[in-house]
Amino acid sequence: MTFLSGFIAIVGPPNVGKSTLLNTFLGQKIAITSPKPQTTRNRIMGVYNGDDCQMVFIDTPGIHPTRSLLHKSMVGSAKASLGEVDIVLLVVGLEEAVHSDDLKIILRALRRAGKPAILAINKIDLIKKERLLPLIDSYSKLHCFESIIPISALYGDGLETLRAELKKRLPPGPRFFPPEMRTDKSEEFLIAELIREKIYHETREELPYCSAVVVEWLEEDTQRNLLTIMAVIYVEKASQKGMIIGKNGSMIKRIGREARIEIERIFSLKVYLELFVKVQKKWSSDTRSLRRLGY
Repeated sequence: MTFLSGFIAIVGPPNVGKSTLLNTFLGQKIAITSPKPQTTRNRIMGVYNGDDCQMVFIDTPGIHPTRSLLHKSMVGSAKASLGEVDIVLLVVGLEEAVHSDDLKIILRALRRAGKPAILAINKIDLIKKERLLPLIDSYSKLHCFESIIPISALYGDGLETLRAELKKRLPPGPRFFPPEMRTDKSEEFLIAELIREKIYHETREELPYCSAVVVEWLEEDTQRNLLTIMAVIYVEKASQKGMIIGKNGSMIKRIGREARIEIERIFSLKVYLELFVKVQKKWSSDTRSLRRLGY
């Protein structure tokens, strides 16, 4: 039996369910999600292991027109992925306009990369069936896709069909990573992302894009089955620090509690989590600060 393996970039506009799709594919949460656009800031690798294949997915930030240094870094990372993979999996949401500026940028990058591309139309659980065929026809006129698959990343509809289409286009190759490996990201990165996810869920609309999380201390006590974490939340203004902390510390307690529950579930350990908030002025528009914070 020939073993198949390859790298697959998951690209698309912001907030179309790319990270949800990756998590559902792997049966494990390695990428954070939220209703807010631009949740994913870094390229995240996820490894799917089959009996006769290995798919290495690269989850990328949403591609969109932008002027901010942080978002330019994110979009640049996503575009770079197109030239480094065997297959491109373009994910669009039903609410995404077929002729949107985001999609035009992506399709231009896709044509330059010259890689085989499969289109996944996500969130079909939110559409009436009679609207689906005209939508598929509209997307088919935009690019010569290898295949167009309607899916629901949240509920798993269409994912087996999508997986089969991807597998058909994998080249023969080795198992790049051991079967037990699910991602290349460190525990510190995953924990920082989970904390950031809770900030997205718990705070106001304008705050998440001005916040970053760094795990400064991580220690596992195997005898006590305890993971001790100290993390710093960076914001750009003193007023934002106040929002994160909340009245009498209510917000940071809520963020910490929700993050601790999620980390305990994923790592199967008891967690002691201590959070601090620091102001780093204009970090999202400073190259050195972006590098120091992992972007």
